Amino acid sequence: MSPAEEKFYRARITSRLDFSKDLWVVRVAPGGEFQFAPGQYATLGVITPQKHVERPYSIVSAPFESELEFFVELVPHGDLTPLLYNLQVGQEMTMRKVAKGRFTLDTKSGRTKHLLLCTVTGIAPFVSYVRALYRDWEHGDFKGEHQLYMIEGASRSWEFGYREEIKAVAAEVPWLQFVTTVSRPWEDTAWHGETGRVEDVVRKYADRWGCTPENTSSYLCGHPQMIDNAKGILARCGYRKETIREEVYWIPPKESAAS
Repeated sequence: MSPAEEKFYRARITSRLDFSKDLWVVRVAPGGEFQFAPGQYATLGVITPQKHVERPYSIVSAPFESELEFFVELVPHGDLTPLLYNLQVGQEMTMRKVAKGRFTLDTKSGRTKHLLLCTVTGIAPFVSYVRALYRDWEHGDFKGEHQLYMIEGASRSWEFGYREEIKAVAAEVPWLQFVTTVSRPWEDTAWHGETGRVEDVVRKYADRWGCTPENTSSYLCGHPQMIDNAKGILARCGYRKETIREEVYWIPPKESAAS
């Protein structure tokens, strides 16, 4: 085994579920021991004749699960997602053996409310939080001393890959509240829930839930515009920089000076 190969597992796809033409979930057998904390990411890749293409993906599954789960959105002209999109059950991808990332739940600051804001695949690390805490709740190791308040936004309701799972947990436990909001209801006429972008409704729900700069840590994950807008709103509400964590899923291209 070469030094480069020692850094990677050959992760095999064990299941795949397509939510839409550009959103899908895969579960993989990592191919070896893989330790992580909820909120961290794994680096997945595909080896092509030209190069090894890699990208970090937030882990949906909780650490106690034997397989790793990922929620992926197809970027038609991206370097990696079209390659991942073509992979089916039984096929393999590379995965670095070490998880990374600091987008983990803050349980040390003394702030016991956690405001989770996300768009579409940005829900991935939050599902990992919920699954891990729910397991601890069932086993009596978590008493609800931390409360999660989650708002997920999407253009249309069929982009909510984990809505039913999170709704079910929220209906059962006292430490989770969950709201989904659709920004293009005219394209989803069957939707009768909240409408608008995440940043349009964050003040409404944060106030309703009693989230304040003094008692709340905030976590923003997904679309960079949502993150920028929500950060501005939180800052104007008095949230300090150190109370806000963010995980940007892609960097928008910079506009030229002439544009």
